[in-house]
Amino acid sequence: MMKYSRQREMIYEQVMNFPIHPTADEVYYALKDENPNLSIGTVYRNLNLLSDMGRLMKINIANGKDRYDGRTDLHYHMTCTNCGRVFDVELDFEEEITKKILSNEGHTITGVTLNLSGICRSCSEHLAADSKEAI
Repeated sequence: MMKYSRQREMIYEQVMNFPIHPTADEVYYALKDENPNLSIGTVYRNLNLLSDMGRLMKINIANGKDRYDGRTDLHYHMTCTNCGRVFDVELDFEEEITKKILSNEGHTITGVTLNLSGICRSCSEHLAADSKEAI
C-alpha cells in the first residue's frame, strides 16, 4: 500500500475538481500560488503514480501533452482542434467491435483506446457566429 502524501492528495483533488481534463502543467500552475514549494517534477511524478494506481486516467494525446481524467470508468475522449480542450464522449460499442474483430480476424481485443478529434460545441457556436458577422 502506498504511503499517504499530502501533495499527492492535493494533486489528485485538483484533477478531480478541474473543469476540463488538465495537463500536468495546468495542475502545477493551478496549485503553485498556494503551494510555492511544489515542483513541476512532483506534479508529473504524482500524476503518473496516480494513473498507475488506477485513481486517475492518463489520456495520451497525439501531438500534444498528456491529460489526466478523474473519471476512470470506460469512456472515450474528443480533443477540440480549435481550443484544445478534451471532452468525455459517451459511446457504447466496445463489446460489438471486439466481437466483430474476433469473428472476422481471430484477434482477441483486451482493451480499446479511442481519442477523437473535432470541434467542440462551444467553438462551433463561436465559429458560426463569426461567419455570420463576416457576411
